[in-house]
Amino acid sequence: MKIENHLLVASSGSPVSQQLTNKTSGLFQPALPDTVVIHYTAGRDAKSSVRTLTDPKIKASAHLVIGRDNSITQLVPFDTVAWHAGKSRWNDRTGLNAYSIGIEIDNAGRLDRQADEYLSWFKKSYPATEVFRGTHRNESEPTYWHRYTAQQIEIVERVVRLLVDTYGIKLILGHEEISPGRKIDPGPAFPLDKLRNDILYADREAEEPETFAAQKQDKPHATVTAYQLNVRSEPSASSDLVMEPLTKGEQVEILERQGQWCRVKIEREGWVSGKYLDQE
Repeated sequence: MKIENHLLVASSGSPVSQQLTNKTSGLFQPALPDTVVIHYTAGRDAKSSVRTLTDPKIKASAHLVIGRDNSITQLVPFDTVAWHAGKSRWNDRTGLNAYSIGIEIDNAGRLDRQADEYLSWFKKSYPATEVFRGTHRNESEPTYWHRYTAQQIEIVERVVRLLVDTYGIKLILGHEEISPGRKIDPGPAFPLDKLRNDILYADREAEEPETFAAQKQDKPHATVTAYQLNVRSEPSASSDLVMEPLTKGEQVEILERQGQWCRVKIEREGWVSGKYLDQE
């Protein structure tokens, strides 16, 4: 894929179409976007979501919709403000539409388990193979979610890497992070922390592998690199959360390791994924 005149151009395996809408707020001003916001559609399929996001009666739009069939539909050029973030805040910014590219991923969102069925809010039933059980970053108990396909996740990564290279994107955020309490997408079934750490922070480790290897073996302190890092009672992604998530830049002391997991000390102890610790 490539970007020409702020439009995504197709490549083999990922068909791209444009169905441009005029539901925008004009060009980004004073500069091009520096943020990507990840969403799920909470719809039946990509086609219905595209219809919704281009419907002139509905005050919502986005730059891209990525389908479960690997299709990509562009609705708004990347130099133009779309209406995807709504009421939102990140650090000292409000109204993230003015700074961000919105990517919608075809996904039904949270599911309700009823006996042996997993139902979406629009009452479609999904097989167990499409169900993910996990704890949302803004919640404390696990629930059921529609699983993203591996191909969707791969396409999102390819697109975001292209946006980083083209526009110098500095932030990759979830709608749930800029509108907590109001929005829950993309939810725990999407590997948001891994995506942004792999894209935005992997270069430093790649450039200094020996330094990083020595640091990981010898140093008992580390800095959190994820924007939010869950702290668990055991070294397992399915174990209970024991406190509020750690935030990017926090310092921790490493007490013990088990595989990729590190038991750390802050004010209390718990287990975190060592992938998101930058050791001093």
